[in-house]
Amino acid sequence: MIASDGEQLGIKSKQEALQIAEDANLDVVLVAPKAKPPVARIMDYGKYRFELQKKQREARKKQKVVSVKEVRLSPTIDTNDFNTKLKNAKKFLAKGEKVRVSIRFKGRAITHKDIGREVLNRMAAETADVATVEQRPKMDGRSMFLMLSPIAENK
Repeated sequence: MIASDGEQLGIKSKQEALQIAEDANLDVVLVAPKAKPPVARIMDYGKYRFELQKKQREARKKQKVVSVKEVRLSPTIDTNDFNTKLKNAKKFLAKGEKVRVSIRFKGRAITHKDIGREVLNRMAAETADVATVEQRPKMDGRSMFLMLSPIAENK
């Protein structure tokens, strides 16, 4: 048994432990019930739960949620359209979001996967200063995808 101030009280019976806790107006909490003998602690359980919840709230505030934005291209995209999509992708990456660049092949364009791969590689090359390639261009059905993630700024 462990007292509220951290002092070890030794092995006590259940009735003794409850009496000590009642005298101190605290609770008896089993810390390690599987140990031989089981370890119990005298503490204010309500205060302990409150402190635990407070720590969890702080941890939730500090965690960062990363969202994935998508930029859609076509295999026959023109220069100005490409530059507009590039600007959008760079804006998303600057905000710290991941970018999924996708190309949808329509009709017989699927036979020219190499053209789509060139467009995705060009996008990766243009964003190399602000992003790293998380996933290389990959086919999935009639679409080809490329994942970009922002470069970490903790240097």
